Amino acid sequence: MRNYKIPTLTIAGSDSSGGAGIQADLKTFSAIGTYGMSVITAITAQNTQGVFEVEELSKKIIRKQIEVVFEDITPKAVKIGMVSSPEIILEIVNSLKNYNLEYLVVDPVMISKSGYSLLRPQAKENLMKYLIPMAYIITPNIPEAEEITGMKVNNIDDMKIVGEKILELGPKYVLMKGGHLDGDAIDVLIGEDIFEIYKSKRIDRKNTHGTGCTLSSAITSHLALGYGIKESIKLSKEYITQAIKYSFDIGHGVGPVQHFYKFTKVEGEI
Repeated sequence: MRNYKIPTLTIAGSDSSGGAGIQADLKTFSAIGTYGMSVITAITAQNTQGVFEVEELSKKIIRKQIEVVFEDITPKAVKIGMVSSPEIILEIVNSLKNYNLEYLVVDPVMISKSGYSLLRPQAKENLMKYLIPMAYIITPNIPEAEEITGMKVNNIDDMKIVGEKILELGPKYVLMKGGHLDGDAIDVLIGEDIFEIYKSKRIDRKNTHGTGCTLSSAITSHLALGYGIKESIKLSKEYITQAIKYSFDIGHGVGPVQHFYKFTKVEGEI
């Protein structure tokens, strides 16, 4: 079900190599079938081998991007990714409060795959106090969930406990991503009246750059298209699984997933 007249918005950082961040979000929006828009919070100098430099944009231009988008093309759903400073988080929160937003998907981006910190230590408090409570759904991986709660995750039972702890911060749903555990790829959806386990076979691919960004953007798109929360997660899991399956080698490090696999179907190639 595609409807390119349904607008979706990503508020995140730019990835100069195109595999994650704003670029991955817009590719995902397009592949699933919504009209993608963007508010850039920071510019990163990165490639498949890592993140080398980050420069934040000013609060003024971030606020203005949000204002002009909402005043002209009101998004059906919004995804927030990299927001690295406490000031930027507050600016986004205060801006979004002015609009009747139906779906807010928060992907709490903290550390890149190469180990580069994408969230200042002092920003974690604002993330937890102001941004997470606004979320319809938050999508932390295990290291992010551990950072938010100060608790360790070693198995599915721990995922449930930690997810419920995050739920106490105020979001309606928490999707605990279990990709850092051994075995099959297991994610857990937790809500006040929901506990759903999504299990899929782990795909042996090294090219997984941008998987977190892509999954959260897929959820954003499916919610915007009118799917319920459980179906949105199911469809988004299927999408990211196939995007990893058809990922490809480019550059000298961890390559990107194939956002447009539906239009190629050639495994390992563009």
